[in-house]
Amino acid sequence: MAAQSTGTETQDWVSRYADDVIAESERRAPGKPVVVASGLSPSGPIHLGNLREVMTPHLVADEIRRRGYEVRHLISWDDYDRYRKVPNGVPGTDASWADHIGKPLTSVPAPEGSAYPNWAEHFKAAMVEALGEMGVEFDGISQTEQYTSGTYREQILHAMKHRGDIDAILDQYRTKKDPAKAGKKPQQNQKPVDEAELEAAEGSGAASEDDGSGGAGGYYPYKPFCGECGKDLTTVTSYDDETTELSYTCTLDNFTETVRLSEFNRGKLVWKVDWPMRWAYEGVIFEPSGVDHSSPGSSFQVGGQIVGIFGGKQPIGPMYAFVGISGMAKMSSSKGGVPTPGDALQIMEPQILRWLYARRRPNQSFKIAFDQEIQRLYDEWDKLSAKVADGSALPADAAAYSRAVGVAGRELPRTPRPLPYRTLASVADVTAGDEEQTLRILSELDPENPVTDLDTVRPRLDRAEAWINKYVPAETRTIVRTEPDTEALAGLDDASRESIRLLLEGLDDHWSLDGLTHLVYGVPKVQAGFPADATAKELPAEIKGAQRTFFALLYDLLVGRDTGPRLPTLLLAVGADRVRKLLGA
Repeated sequence: MAAQSTGTETQDWVSRYADDVIAESERRAPGKPVVVASGLSPSGPIHLGNLREVMTPHLVADEIRRRGYEVRHLISWDDYDRYRKVPNGVPGTDASWADHIGKPLTSVPAPEGSAYPNWAEHFKAAMVEALGEMGVEFDGISQTEQYTSGTYREQILHAMKHRGDIDAILDQYRTKKDPAKAGKKPQQNQKPVDEAELEAAEGSGAASEDDGSGGAGGYYPYKPFCGECGKDLTTVTSYDDETTELSYTCTLDNFTETVRLSEFNRGKLVWKVDWPMRWAYEGVIFEPSGVDHSSPGSSFQVGGQIVGIFGGKQPIGPMYAFVGISGMAKMSSSKGGVPTPGDALQIMEPQILRWLYARRRPNQSFKIAFDQEIQRLYDEWDKLSAKVADGSALPADAAAYSRAVGVAGRELPRTPRPLPYRTLASVADVTAGDEEQTLRILSELDPENPVTDLDTVRPRLDRAEAWINKYVPAETRTIVRTEPDTEALAGLDDASRESIRLLLEGLDDHWSLDGLTHLVYGVPKVQAGFPADATAKELPAEIKGAQRTFFALLYDLLVGRDTGPRLPTLLLAVGADRVRKLLGA
């Protein structure tokens, strides 16, 4: 069955790729499930840059499922990669983990205190949990299991038999330099990339492995792990195609061994051969690649030629751009590196995180907010939700929203009553998580439709509380005064006293979020001789300055600073009686 386009003018990027993938799958493997793929190396915390490696094919696979096709999303866990370095800031590790560099990730001990048997499983588990929360369906493939069980034996023997052909392909690129690494100046208008973005863009740890060249006995695309030390610091010295006898020497401990490759399972193809071998073996139709695969001689580019040796074709798929982070400075330095999907899901609902990846084309970079920007992001999401509900959203925006809130056949659990994130954050800030106080404040936001159970505003409330507690610096947290600032109150001028009097007079009649908003913005208007409901067009420009002065006065008297949470929310949080006390009534 051929793919049916819905018209490119109304399609989002996901639909366009789904069209291409379905058509390509029908050409290559008619009647078979469509195969899309991702690859992740659990060499340390799997971060939000790596998540794009999963979300790009996930969204395409989900669209294909929505159209009624059978599709498999493979995630290859590159847990047979070599352990390259000890990541910074991983709890339960110390310098002794460097002793394991060169071993497969599944042969490295997990951090102290981990519930998992090895390094790879420890970091894989956190990603699997996050993907489950996000509704990502996939078939996981452990490359350790594939290699050590002999699954790829025929492919390994085939690669060794055709090592001369592979070497000839690789040799075309060995003299080419990556411009970024050759000291080439950035192109005009090219944005400089900071270290955090580079780390976020880094793909599988395997991408930096050698291609098998450099051995004294010629080129071999296979690297054994040493039978003595378990590391890959080995050099193949000879190989016999007829008997499949392979000899190697370990450069670390001079251990030598001769094995029969037709029976030997303790080694793997070098990365630039391993990846295209798997494309052919799995029949992958779609797989994106990161910017680390875009340079001359990159794994993806070279793999496109090597895959033919295994009787396969290169997948179609875009190169995906950076995922940056805003708010890194506020994050604990002990975390090390870039935050993970699990970190993001502590402060935002799965729908919001899905939306960030769905609404931008893969080649568009974007940032994930861990700072104040998360409040604006939620405002934007809530506006889109309203537009989708009333049918006024643009088609591409509505498509991204649909992909964010659910997957084929089901919607993700959502907050029953999604109050504004910034309101919930302000309440969490002032109440310090006190549930009784939180419920009191939220019940007064809209007296005609009060919140009577905090479960109706969860999990959004929990995410806002986590953001306040984890990512808002202590010095900017809101601490309400316990006693009035009598000195400041005594020094008020007549205009300030009058503004406070007008505010206190109107408290009872305006005790709701909308009512207090009207009141605090209206007091400076009334003082200037205008109606409280006068619009901006009816007012002189200086009214905005008077409003800012009034707000700063209230913040100072209530929390001892000139800024804070939105005043209506703050007033509700403090409570009418305490507001009167702190304002000298």
